[in-house]
Amino acid sequence: MLRLNGSAFITGAGSGIGRGVALAFARYGVNRLALLDQRHDGLQETCQQIQKESPHTEMEIIPADVSNETSIQRAVSQASKLFNRIDYGVNCAGIAPSPEMTHEMTLKDWQKVIDVNLTGVWICQKHLLRQMLNQERRGDHEGRGAIINIASMYGLIAPPGSMAIAPYTASKHGVMGLTKTDAKIYAKKGIRINAICPGYIVTPLIAGSIHSGSMDNEFERTPVGRAGTVEEIADSIAFLASPLSSFMYGTGMTVDGGYSV
Repeated sequence: MLRLNGSAFITGAGSGIGRGVALAFARYGVNRLALLDQRHDGLQETCQQIQKESPHTEMEIIPADVSNETSIQRAVSQASKLFNRIDYGVNCAGIAPSPEMTHEMTLKDWQKVIDVNLTGVWICQKHLLRQMLNQERRGDHEGRGAIINIASMYGLIAPPGSMAIAPYTASKHGVMGLTKTDAKIYAKKGIRINAICPGYIVTPLIAGSIHSGSMDNEFERTPVGRAGTVEEIADSIAFLASPLSSFMYGTGMTVDGGYSV
């Protein structure tokens, strides 16, 4: 059975995949959670759900903006002081762009997506690495810590021609480049870095499109014939955090129902 222990730092924990990861980590044994999001009310809802399922889990709510380095530096410092170490960092925070073709897009719209989806991941990874490098190794298979970044299947392939989401696609390809580069650099230092590349998942980001039926053609292109669940992605991230994946470095684990095959 998959078991985790120690402490975790999770961004985007107020909803969607971030909330699912927090719930899964608590279920699998992580007993100290630093939960970050810009929405304080969303974080409170996540905590309430965890308390029902895993009442002995210690949690710290940290409202933070991942695109603000000072905010993240303080958050990592706060979590490490409370928990003494950070064993798992999961960078879930992300936004979807408004669907605009490149020739019609403003620089402001482009930059907003890049700031959160790519620069935000880099900022979080930077400060998590600084903390983990100062931690003792927990063993050959666990090392000093593990970082999991949320990319996308569109970090590996291009979206259909009907989807004008260039900033999102570019940001997720960037997450994969960041993951691969730092995974090589920090592997011998006892820190594992990997990414997960989800397909279409039922989250607040695409809930409206699912209910309107505008995603039906995309689900038909998915061999399994449906969208994935947050729980399926959270379980996959828990695997990447665990010693069961101890020989995986710099991978982009695709969990997309076969869409990109």
